[in-house]
Amino acid sequence: MANSGGDTDRVTRRGSLRLFLSLVMVALLTAMSTTLVGIAYFRSRDSALVRVEENMRSFSDRLAARLEVLSGNTAALVGMVASVPNSFLSKATERMSDKVTVLREVIEHSRDIESAYAGYPDGSFFHVVNLASSAWRKALGSPSDAKLAVRLFVPTGSGGSTVHTVFFDTDGKRLPEEKVASSSYDPRARPWYIKAVDRSQPVATGPYEMATTGAFGMTISQAHEGNRKIVIGADVVLQRLLDFFTQAKMTPGTTAFLVNADSKLVIHSDQTINARILAARTERDFDQSILSDPLLRKLKAEPPVADKTSFVDVEGRTFVVMVTPIKSKVLFSGDRLVIAAPLDELMVSAREGFLQGLAIAALVVALAILCALVVAHLITKSLYQLTESANRFHNFDFKTPIDVSSRVHEISTLSNAMNKARDAILTFTLYVPKEFVRKGIESGHFAGRSARRQEVTAMFTDIYDFTSISEQHSPEHVVAMLSEYFDILNESVEAHGGTIIQFLGDSIFAMWNAPVADPRHAENACRGAIEMNRRLKIFNDRQRSRNLPEFRTRCGIHTGMAVVGSVGATDRLQYTAMGDTINVASRLEGINKTYGTSILASAAVVAECEDKSLFKPLGQAVAKGRTGALDIFEVIDVDTAKHA
Repeated sequence: MANSGGDTDRVTRRGSLRLFLSLVMVALLTAMSTTLVGIAYFRSRDSALVRVEENMRSFSDRLAARLEVLSGNTAALVGMVASVPNSFLSKATERMSDKVTVLREVIEHSRDIESAYAGYPDGSFFHVVNLASSAWRKALGSPSDAKLAVRLFVPTGSGGSTVHTVFFDTDGKRLPEEKVASSSYDPRARPWYIKAVDRSQPVATGPYEMATTGAFGMTISQAHEGNRKIVIGADVVLQRLLDFFTQAKMTPGTTAFLVNADSKLVIHSDQTINARILAARTERDFDQSILSDPLLRKLKAEPPVADKTSFVDVEGRTFVVMVTPIKSKVLFSGDRLVIAAPLDELMVSAREGFLQGLAIAALVVALAILCALVVAHLITKSLYQLTESANRFHNFDFKTPIDVSSRVHEISTLSNAMNKARDAILTFTLYVPKEFVRKGIESGHFAGRSARRQEVTAMFTDIYDFTSISEQHSPEHVVAMLSEYFDILNESVEAHGGTIIQFLGDSIFAMWNAPVADPRHAENACRGAIEMNRRLKIFNDRQRSRNLPEFRTRCGIHTGMAVVGSVGATDRLQYTAMGDTINVASRLEGINKTYGTSILASAAVVAECEDKSLFKPLGQAVAKGRTGALDIFEVIDVDTAKHA
């Protein structure tokens, strides 16, 4: 009866394992199929996002090119007029023919320039207008054959001006019509004059809706070099730029807009919104806050990284956003281009492919279930034993050998592999960190608790006044700074064949010639310390630029015999070195305080080094806890000294 019960238990156990294994295999097949479909989906998704980023970047580049050409040409023309002695240095009423000739050339050079003018410190204003605009023709009552209008504003002395308007035809011939009117216009009160007066560089005003034509434009102006109170300006019509913005739609929900440094809208691809922007901006009030957009508020609260696509959630919808700073020297300088496309619209084709893939995967899984049920019964007892062994791994029981016999070659091979893994993990758990264990295993020095005498070079470092640094900064900031600092020390030590044995608070204990033999261990230790100092100078430069404290590091190096090996408990070892050599290295680090040095080495170190130019003798010093004096040497950076 007992035997029968035992057999039943074993059958039940194997039957449960078969069922479990069948379910696992089905789950694996399902996971694999789903994963493949998912990979295909994410590839499609990533491909779509790459195309989106390329399109966004292409639009940004084309906009930047347009702005650069428009800004550069207009600024160059204005700067040309303002940079050479010419008729504009005379009064507004003098040398009018020369003024007309110059400004006519400015207007005819670019179809985007609506008018060009000069403002004078006495309130005079000389204005040349391109009459291609029907609004200007109507406002000035120009003749049908007129191409240019020249307006001269002459102050009357009573707060107003008399405006004389004459017209020129296509050939530059003056027409007989002339109009005289009065105006309260004073160029000195206009933003384009106020921003440019007394300045040698061109400045931009706007954008705004121009008062006469209602066009969307900006003004570029610059003070004349011959007289900083005379300002030359040109009105630039940005209608072509406005039309270009409407071309940025990659999907129906895509938007593109410019924002200024205060995250206020400047231009929007939506014509309705853009009309509201223009209606709220005038030449006098171009900094007015006009709209409150949810996406704009989100970007202002959490600014994305420039020139990279980011994902932004706004009111339950995810947008792919790219923010590109405008690098134009004048027009929209400092503004940012924002392109935002809804992720759901971008992913339509990817989702359709994903659903088709899921349907195919479901069919594959259904067929695979039959195969899984057939295969499951082949793997029972041996797999269960291997599972028990794996559970022992989980419980850190690495002493029990894995002995699973099976006629299945793969299971037998797996059993042997797990035994090897057990031995490797057992050794690994005795030593930390991993890289240190690797070096020790390769050198053959690790064999339980054991030690031997050998010559080593030891190094100790310490940070000057680290206690004050810790008191003045939060623990998180201190840890972050120390992590970067220790990276430098670790890389410098490893680059010269050494190993950091311990991190001691803000200090390290490093060693050469163990566990890996190094015939030039003393010199390599010195060169490692020199490289450490070089890299710490760069690190401290960055610290200063961030208003963070510098880490002034002291270093002591000594060569001699020490007891080197593994010490500790049976199941937790530490590889270290002990003896007077180690103590002297630690004391040399502290002696740096007395001499104001960074790196001190003993005579034993100097004796082991072939390159004596690395050292500067400082005489003798008595280390704390020792009776005899030490010959000490400063380790110097020869290469840096040569170029100093």
